[in-house]
Amino acid sequence: MPCLHHSLSTLPSFAKSADKTAKKSTFASCKTLQIRAMRAVVQRVTSASVEVDGHMVSEIGPGLLVLVGLHESDTDSNADYICRKVLNMRLFTNESTGRGWDQNVMQRNYEVLLVSQFTLYGVLKGNKPDFHVAMPPQKAKPFYESLVDKFRKAYRPDAIKGTLICLLLFVFVFGWLWYHVIISFTQLVRFFV
Repeated sequence: MPCLHHSLSTLPSFAKSADKTAKKSTFASCKTLQIRAMRAVVQRVTSASVEVDGHMVSEIGPGLLVLVGLHESDTDSNADYICRKVLNMRLFTNESTGRGWDQNVMQRNYEVLLVSQFTLYGVLKGNKPDFHVAMPPQKAKPFYESLVDKFRKAYRPDAIKGTLICLLLFVFVFGWLWYHVIISFTQLVRFFV
């Protein structure tokens, strides 16, 4: 039975090696499945705020607005990955050199607004959205709070703002050109048959 590599365009290096007989038993006995988990949609902003029931609950100046979708199978390693990626993405121009896409949010001393957004895991069942793969609310709240804490520990506590999603939430964004980066934590799980 061949090794299954879902959504991968290339074979693993051992499958391409010149010595096919030495690796054949390993190649024929494994399956690889791709498991998708936490998603983040990142946008550069000059300012952003969140309003719930007519009251502003969170706001930032220049920085990043991050919509975070939690998957039912998310773990701490997924949160570490998203935190590291968001804080280190070079999305800003270096003022001293003029080079674009050269500095991250920490180098610019900007802020980050994290908004929990379960709808990032919406799938269509017919014409109706279904959110069955999103993390359930009772598990999502503590997980999201721990994600916000990871960001605060990795950067500056005062520069990270977090807001849980509510039924009626408005996000006001003022920013540069509409530029979004989508980050998905993808894990390949290999098992032997």
